[in-house]
Amino acid sequence: MVQSDNQTKNLEEIIMELCICNGLSYENIDQEGLKTTALEMFFSGYSRIVGMKYFPNLTTLILIGQSIQNITDLEHCLLLKELWIAECCLVKIDGLQKCVNLEKLYLYCNEISRIENLEALTKLSVLWLNNNLIKNIEGLRTLQNLQEVNLAGNLIEKIGSCLDFNIQIEILNLSGNKLSSFKELTSLSRLPNLKDLGLNDPQYGPNPVCLLSNYAIHVLYHIPQLLRFDTYDVSQKHIKILAETTVMKKIMYYHMRVKSVHRQLHDSLEELKESKCRLQNLPEKKIKLFSCNIKHLEHELAKLEMLDKTSRNRSPRSKDLETENSVHDTEDTEKAYLEKAFIKKISAMKERITFWNRKLDEIERDYQVEIKKKKKSFNLVVQFLLMELETVGNIRFEEGLSNNPWFSSCCELIQSRFCTWDFRAYNIMGVKINRIFRVHNQILRLKFEEKFQTFLEKEVFHVAENYKEKMEYLFYVFNPKLPVKEKQLLQILEDGFQDLEVHTQPERNEAVPLCNSLSICECPRIEFLKQQAKAEGKNKRDPEESFRHGIVIIAKVFLGRSAPVCAASPICQINYPEANSVFRPWKFLGSDASTSSNELWASLEQKSCDCSGWQCEWFVFDHELVLPEYIAEFEYITLVKDKSLFSTCNVIVEEGKRSTEIFILSHDLQHDDEVLNMEPTVKVRPKIAYLDEKTIFSVAKVNIYSQVQVLNLHGNSLSQLQNISRLKTLRKLISFNEFTSLNDVYDLPNLEYFDASHNHVITLEGIRGLTKLQCFNLSWNQLKKSWEVINILNEHTPNLLSLDITHNPWYKPASLRLSVIGQLKALTNLNGVMITNEEAAEALRYIAGSKITQASLLEYSRTDEERPPILSVFSCATILSQISKNKVDSQMHYNNWYSMITVLNLDGQHLFKISNLEKLEHLRWASFSNNNLTQIEGLDSCLNLEELTLDENCISTLDGISKLTKLTRLSVNNNHLTSLKRHVFENLCHLHYISVENNRITSLVGLKKTYSLIELYISNNCVSTNQEMYHLKGLTNLIILDMSGNTIFWKQDNYRLFVLFHLPSLKALDGIRVEPTEGESARDLFGGKLTSDMIADRLGHSDFTEIQELNWATSNIRAVELVPADQFRNVYSVNLQNNDLTSFSGLIFLPNVKVLCLNYNQIESILPGQKSPNQVTNRQHLYRRVASSGYGQQELAKGRRDAGFGENLPPIMQSLEVLHLGHNGITDMAQLQLSRLKNLKLLFLQGNYISQIKGLEGLQFLQELVLDHNRIKIISRDSFAGQSGLLALHLEQNQIRELKSLQPLVKLQKLFLDFNRIQELSELEKLQVIPSLKVLSVRGNPVSLKKNCRSLLVIRLPALQVLDGTAVNAEERLKADYQRLEQDFQAANSPKDSGFPAVPANFTRQTPLRIANVNLNENINRFFDPDFTFGHELEELLPNKSNKSKSRNPRITTYNLQSIYVERTLRQAKGASTNLNHLVHHSATSKTSQMNQSNRENTSRKPASSLS
Repeated sequence: MVQSDNQTKNLEEIIMELCICNGLSYENIDQEGLKTTALEMFFSGYSRIVGMKYFPNLTTLILIGQSIQNITDLEHCLLLKELWIAECCLVKIDGLQKCVNLEKLYLYCNEISRIENLEALTKLSVLWLNNNLIKNIEGLRTLQNLQEVNLAGNLIEKIGSCLDFNIQIEILNLSGNKLSSFKELTSLSRLPNLKDLGLNDPQYGPNPVCLLSNYAIHVLYHIPQLLRFDTYDVSQKHIKILAETTVMKKIMYYHMRVKSVHRQLHDSLEELKESKCRLQNLPEKKIKLFSCNIKHLEHELAKLEMLDKTSRNRSPRSKDLETENSVHDTEDTEKAYLEKAFIKKISAMKERITFWNRKLDEIERDYQVEIKKKKKSFNLVVQFLLMELETVGNIRFEEGLSNNPWFSSCCELIQSRFCTWDFRAYNIMGVKINRIFRVHNQILRLKFEEKFQTFLEKEVFHVAENYKEKMEYLFYVFNPKLPVKEKQLLQILEDGFQDLEVHTQPERNEAVPLCNSLSICECPRIEFLKQQAKAEGKNKRDPEESFRHGIVIIAKVFLGRSAPVCAASPICQINYPEANSVFRPWKFLGSDASTSSNELWASLEQKSCDCSGWQCEWFVFDHELVLPEYIAEFEYITLVKDKSLFSTCNVIVEEGKRSTEIFILSHDLQHDDEVLNMEPTVKVRPKIAYLDEKTIFSVAKVNIYSQVQVLNLHGNSLSQLQNISRLKTLRKLISFNEFTSLNDVYDLPNLEYFDASHNHVITLEGIRGLTKLQCFNLSWNQLKKSWEVINILNEHTPNLLSLDITHNPWYKPASLRLSVIGQLKALTNLNGVMITNEEAAEALRYIAGSKITQASLLEYSRTDEERPPILSVFSCATILSQISKNKVDSQMHYNNWYSMITVLNLDGQHLFKISNLEKLEHLRWASFSNNNLTQIEGLDSCLNLEELTLDENCISTLDGISKLTKLTRLSVNNNHLTSLKRHVFENLCHLHYISVENNRITSLVGLKKTYSLIELYISNNCVSTNQEMYHLKGLTNLIILDMSGNTIFWKQDNYRLFVLFHLPSLKALDGIRVEPTEGESARDLFGGKLTSDMIADRLGHSDFTEIQELNWATSNIRAVELVPADQFRNVYSVNLQNNDLTSFSGLIFLPNVKVLCLNYNQIESILPGQKSPNQVTNRQHLYRRVASSGYGQQELAKGRRDAGFGENLPPIMQSLEVLHLGHNGITDMAQLQLSRLKNLKLLFLQGNYISQIKGLEGLQFLQELVLDHNRIKIISRDSFAGQSGLLALHLEQNQIRELKSLQPLVKLQKLFLDFNRIQELSELEKLQVIPSLKVLSVRGNPVSLKKNCRSLLVIRLPALQVLDGTAVNAEERLKADYQRLEQDFQAANSPKDSGFPAVPANFTRQTPLRIANVNLNENINRFFDPDFTFGHELEELLPNKSNKSKSRNPRITTYNLQSIYVERTLRQAKGASTNLNHLVHHSATSKTSQMNQSNRENTSRKPASSLS
């Protein structure tokens, strides 16, 4: 009673204090309480909630800093909308069930460990539970009006699907928890209204996941609608674009890597298939041999039976019955014996066929097992890559190579912990490491290091006890009674050993089991498998149950404080409170073993080695101190041969222990020979090669077609069945020949049996009219297209009962049987196996499911409008069909549901045709992989389709997608495509992804205009020529290309650099990232090569026979490789001006080139020569290694160097007449080997550094030589020794002082010596040795300034017509003649030579003759030699009335040297080179035009390095 009074008094005090704090009167609480809507209590020691009955209209209650542990007395506050109980030591959420109007609930800074009892608060919009002890998000499913949730500062590790029903959440704070996985953050993407997310709020601290790489990118990509993230404003659009772009790049990268793994798997399976074919070769030959012999024997047996029947019918009745019976008995006995012999031999041969069929079955069985193993092995790598992608690279797997130090260390670790004695009972002699993966798990490593650091801070080690000694690498011990599943393995590598279900199974301890010996983790598994196989009665060497292959996880472990295991106590933390780990040595291991393995441990303990001294099993209680770092796959080396025929043979085979079930032994082959040699033997008859009427009658033993009922054509060489359609009465046809088709077999209405086995039939097209055919044998042929065969048989053999189609290379063998049974409904026997009713019913269901129906559309479609932000490499249709719940509700939408479908995934539905999609006008993502489609059809109405996947079908053309203009992704892998046609891709301007791997594509021309293409996967096709790469040069957006497995991959030298050179935008090629140095190497190796492919790319075709001119000026060409050169036989003009050639390169092989322009290059010689090592540049060193620039002429060049520059070298380019080598930096003319160009007529060497004229000995037909702008000082005796036919010589702007050694130039008509250093008139007099000189120019020389220079030249050179650009007129000639006469007269009358021509003083001077109005065009030739002609009208050379105003001095005209060369080159390129008289002519122009023309040319041409 007293206690009750005290409680009442305490309640009154609490209520009184509540009133005081809120300004209420305790005495009037009954009246004031009804009016009160809000109460507050701050830090007043309020111990519990009481007195709420006085406040029934309360809407807000705030209690902060109290000592409240339980929520009570709120059942009276039914109108309560806002409740604050913060910092109150609250331990449980309860007592709010009646507060159904509550909208805001603040329970932060308490000791709550679980979210519960909130189900009734359906109006709740704000919930704060931050700074509590909550571990799991739960109990919020009914709170679908939640808009703000604060769970920061708790112990939450997972999100999962706990918030999936709270789709109205806008603000969510999960900072300061234990979230460590990106997968958990991905769950938040299912909150469509989330605008503000906190995971690393500075007020609460970060989650472990916030410390990982790409954390912000990952969140912003998956939740793009966020406006605030970790208190930062992320509403700007460019932030989202950056995140999306980064993630898409990662998806592309990992998609490429997954593709590479799939390609490697395909290559491995192809190798496996080749091995299978090799193994099957002998059994197939044996089966064919025995089948052929059986047909022979059956044919002979049938003939014997027919003769017996005929003889009995035709034998006359004998009078002597006794004699007759005796004869018949003898004959019957012989025939019966012979028939038995035939039957016995046939039976023996069938047994051998059965034997070899078993061999084939064994090969096929082992083949399928190996396929399964390889797929499992490669799929593990794919799963690793997908895990890397999902964690945005925070978990990485590195496959070890033999040169990796860590790989070697792991191998040594495993080998050192393998004890041969322990495995001796299983015939295991060693272990071989197949592959090792290194696990880079940043998440687990951060946890490990944090826990390790915490341990070090708490513990103080003794001096002798170093913490590093507690760090160990141990093997994880799997449960031996359970197989290691891929899912379990991946979970350990991703999440570590935190899930106790992994290792806390029945009879397992509550700790992470580890060991330091391979025996401890492997022997129990091997023993269990042996016992299991024994119990199930299976062969212990069955590959499915074999223990030969194993896997082990190597973990980095910190053992901390260790203690030995106590046998009496279970291994759990409670029993070892002071220990971090416990251990059990080898010698005590058997005491705790189960009964089934006691014998194992007993046998192991009797071993003689000392391994047991260190072998130990460990149990670590804290899973965060165990870090998985390596995963190793290995196989045991045994004394017993692996049963698999495809084994890598990692075995030690003992003599005499080879299994007869595996090897084909000699006695098997001997047995075959014995059977073949059994009596009776059949004589070899000649083979029939052609079937005519006579042959048919002979084989059938009849006289007319109507009598032929059985025709056995077995064992011949027939390729056709001519005239077979005439046999309308034929009932049975047997053929063992060489047919490729059966198009001659038609209109045989009575044919019932047709054996076409053991031929080469590839198609049944042409067969028709076989209405009574009941038995059809098509085994052992080359049929591949099952759908084609089934359709033909279904149409033309309606009564077929028995069909054999075994041993054909079918495209889709897995579904073949059901397809045949379902469509050939009359069939009762298929491949020698009776068709049961159950199988027929299953086949009908199979066929019914192979059509697109309304039911299948409803089942496999979705209505999502947006692609989900998921890190996955799979197609959008695949992703949405797996995760989306937005199925079509046909009852709600009636007929409009078709237009709602956006996603359709019909993978693996056995479809033969795409149909019934006409109404799916809004379909965006579709997948039809792994079906039986042969063409793309039925998509014409799906114009909004963006992504189409058609992998694993039998499609041969892409014609059905040309109208899908919005298509962005197309995948048609593993089909039968042979080409990519242009019209298909012309309108697909948005296509940025194409994958057509594992087809038979030969050309890439169809992709030439797919300018948006970013990724192209075309591996394992038939692209073989370099020219195909030029079709991709315009795809500047292409960054990922996979061409591996094509012929070009093996055929093209330096394939990778070749592709990178032509497609410089690539970032990855064949699954390997492109390094910056590779681009430089590609440019060095292939840059500047003029090839046939480049020309074809420019022309658009590869027919080079019509080309006459090649113009590749200013193209950075360094070498020419026009192969084969014969294709360019009509090319007569080549312009490679302004490039980087150092030799003529491949031009020397062009047979009919007449004009070659190589100005502004770096020509050193006609053929590339070898330099000394200290003179070779890096680029030339590269050329020396790569046989490109000389077409294999390096040896020839070497021979030339050794032989010197003599005339013994063979001539080349014998059609060449005009050669331009101006501005090439040439210093030595002899090194050019110009003498080998025997028919050269015009040679231009202006603008070089030539100092001596030499090397022209062999140019006997040279007519014009240009050496302007060089460094020539003298003309030596041998300079023009062989140039007697030279007509024009240009030596302007050199350094010539003396004019000597010009005697050989007897036919020279033009000589240009402008701007040299000739000073004396006496040097000009030396020109008299050139009798035919008609044009001369010496302007710019010192001698030209002398007064009598022109008159002297006119006098000394009587044939001169043009001097210094001005024609020598008649007046000058007459004056010169007069002066010559005067000079001759003076010389005749004067004994002294004056030294300079002068008119004698006593000579009578005549009145000068003045010429006016002379028509020089008609009369000038009277004054010149008859063989001299001008190329232009002389009005162009001589001033007239029209041009007097342009020049003050009409007699002084100049010519433009460079313009002459350009004009001459253009004439030659246009075919004007045949008229050499026009080519050698100079036109005269004014000085002004010369300067303007020079300026124009210099701006468009590469300047020479220096000019003298």
